[in-house]
Amino acid sequence: MPTEKEVYDKHADAYERLIQREDYQGNILREFEKRVSLVDLDVLDLGAGTGRLTRLLAPHVRSIRAFDNSAHMLEIAASSLRKMELQNWSVGVADHRQLPVDDNCADLIVSGWSFCYLAVWGGDAWESALNDGLKEICRILRPGGTVIFFETMGTGHTSPQAPKHLAAYYAWLTEAGFRSSWLRTDYRFASLDEAEELSTFFFGEEMGKNVIKKDWKILPECTGIWWQSY
Repeated sequence: MPTEKEVYDKHADAYERLIQREDYQGNILREFEKRVSLVDLDVLDLGAGTGRLTRLLAPHVRSIRAFDNSAHMLEIAASSLRKMELQNWSVGVADHRQLPVDDNCADLIVSGWSFCYLAVWGGDAWESALNDGLKEICRILRPGGTVIFFETMGTGHTSPQAPKHLAAYYAWLTEAGFRSSWLRTDYRFASLDEAEELSTFFFGEEMGKNVIKKDWKILPECTGIWWQSY
């Protein structure tokens, strides 16, 4: 099992295979549509990875710009977006805290399973890193704009069980004024062999063994959503 950093730097293809299996219920787009009307919005996707949220939103918005620290991941995002034959997108390498865009240029900022890394990889300065990221978001959003974060609330669980290493981050989001809810974004795999392979790849051997033990061609996933308008 590679580390998360190794996945993003070297294993974009396998990561893309995994996320293609997530949220077979289509709940993520419905959650967006509950919070905002997507029509005519200019959107930024932070930590876009291989383009999961970018692809989901691009057909519905005026423009979307996807940023990530990993050029490796963005290559797949760009390739898949070109196949969609849309013209309203761009990708670029950038940190959450230093985005190469103008002030007040976005109506909606989204980040899926990524903003948390400012805390996870922030060391003793994790709170400062998060505050810097939020400050950059506030710089970019137009008045009345909205920010939406998705983060894990437990893989292999049917009700939310927040990972312990993210507890301080989730508390920070609450203190920063974000409202929150949760949804199911289960993985549906083509076979049990694929379920074992991909769950072991990203979540570890114990998860792979659980998949076999419980015959999980559909692997439960709970996802948290945090949102705030400015």
